[in-house]
Amino acid sequence: MKLESIAFNNLRRRKSRMAFLVLGLMIGVATVVTLVSLSSALTADIQHKMENYGANILITPRSDNLSLSYGGITLGGVSVDSTEIQQVDLEKIMMIPNNRNIAAVAPKVLGAVEIGQERVMLMGVDIDKEFHLKRWWSIDGLAVTNDRQLVAGYAVAQKLGLQVGNKITVAGEEFQISGVLAKTGSQDDQLLIGSLPMAQQLLNKNGTVSLVEVAALCSECPVTDMVKQIGSVLPGVEVSAIQQVVKTRMHSLEQFRTFSLVIAGVVLLIGALVVFVTMMGAVNERTREIGIFRALGFRRSHVMRLILMESSAVSLLAGLLGFLTGMGATEAILPFMTEQEVKTLWDPALGAGAILLALVVGCIASFYPALQASRLDPTEALRSL
Repeated sequence: MKLESIAFNNLRRRKSRMAFLVLGLMIGVATVVTLVSLSSALTADIQHKMENYGANILITPRSDNLSLSYGGITLGGVSVDSTEIQQVDLEKIMMIPNNRNIAAVAPKVLGAVEIGQERVMLMGVDIDKEFHLKRWWSIDGLAVTNDRQLVAGYAVAQKLGLQVGNKITVAGEEFQISGVLAKTGSQDDQLLIGSLPMAQQLLNKNGTVSLVEVAALCSECPVTDMVKQIGSVLPGVEVSAIQQVVKTRMHSLEQFRTFSLVIAGVVLLIGALVVFVTMMGAVNERTREIGIFRALGFRRSHVMRLILMESSAVSLLAGLLGFLTGMGATEAILPFMTEQEVKTLWDPALGAGAILLALVVGCIASFYPALQASRLDPTEALRSL
């Protein structure tokens, strides 16, 4: 009879022990797979958002006397026309060496306007780019589609009592509120948002913009180099990279990944201890059987191989089930950790790694019990018959 047949027959006879070993190791592997796949999915989600949403480069006028603000960046009001950026100069941005990394250039003009007795901030934007760039905006109603429409920020709508469909007069011209921006907790709440040409005309800033947002945030974009390149083609402006939020989120994700690996390591250690204790118990119970094998001419290496074969078979099954369980848990947990639907990637490499990990842990945990089994004295076993 072959060693393989003996090993598998023993597993079939002791189904409860095999199930216990599989369960203990499977939980450890499933924990590792879940945490690793969650980390990968969250990282991919952040990178996708960085590549598609928002801007990470701000271009503002170089001036010391700006008074208004937007997004934490100091901006000019109606009295600083001389420091505005010339709109025609923005074409130079697409001439920088890394222009292929630029997803969008979104110019803005800002200024204060009177509406009744209230003074509010008007922001003119490139409507085709801005509402695509700010995909996190939630608008009750519709985005701006023409020069006679405005979107009101949450605070402005509350302050002026504006609702979708209302008409207001700005600088003697009538506009319709096409939508109201949901509360963002940022400077956007304080704005009336309209088309760039309309705002330039109302604010007497034809051909100029107050700031420019550049969407070039991707996982491999040389942002620092791009800042220098834009600064060289637009010498009269301040160019800054907005990386603090991204770095904070990535740092948090790295901490989560490190914490996950520690937890996974602890769970795997527990699984290894389960295998070790169970296999030691199995060796003690099978003293007679192993002694007979030795008396029949089995070498020590044969006995070790027999024990390790059993643990390897259990480990392979635990690794496969652990991978499937871990990926299932990831699909169940991921929707609660992301703002939008993120597909779980069933990575074959992760599956192979999970099975290999289970095999390594199972064999290492079984090595000492196998060694002890190989050292059993056959005469002692035969005396107990």
